[in-house]
Amino acid sequence: MSQVLPATISPELFAQRADAIADAARELAAAGWTPATSSNFSMRIDDDHAAITISGRDKGRLGRDDIMLIDMQGQAVGTSARPSAETDLHTQIYRRWPEMNVVLHTHSRTQSVASRLFAHEGVVTLAGWELQKAIAGQTTHDSELAIPVFPNTQHMPELVAQVDAWLDSGRPLHAYLINGHGIYTWGRDMAETRRHLEALEFLLGCEMDLRSHSV
Repeated sequence: MSQVLPATISPELFAQRADAIADAARELAAAGWTPATSSNFSMRIDDDHAAITISGRDKGRLGRDDIMLIDMQGQAVGTSARPSAETDLHTQIYRRWPEMNVVLHTHSRTQSVASRLFAHEGVVTLAGWELQKAIAGQTTHDSELAIPVFPNTQHMPELVAQVDAWLDSGRPLHAYLINGHGIYTWGRDMAETRRHLEALEFLLGCEMDLRSHSV
């Protein structure tokens, strides 16, 4: 499917972003975190645009042609392809934090089970784990890192509003779970975002193990 770029975006930049997204997606798929074409990934292009995975594509087989351009309202730009149904959750991050350049959303077994296990509490509170320092801005294990669990809905404005409400309350946000769904996290570049995702996967698994042993 052809992608027509605005004159302000160089083909080389778009190709670089598309390749980075596809490479990350294939690696995460190999880890089993993107079953049945689930998950979605994006990278900022400029203040007004981002590159994002096309809806319904097998994340283990992505290439440059499986990535499309959107504007910051989540609308397709220069293509008839359809972006992920959850595109508004990506653009929300880019609009609220101009310094954030990558958003990754996966559906690993650990993330999915943790989202159900902690849903009634509405949050996973991480405390005392050394690996909390893998999250940008966290400098010590002697702190609390709250990962909210938002109720799932197919109506994206509801999810966007839930995230906005959390942020507008003044609470920090580095990632969030959606009940029965998966995790969203983000960062200033792909390396930082991958680090966040991998650290949170590990920490959620640790919290689940602790809970199972306390029963």
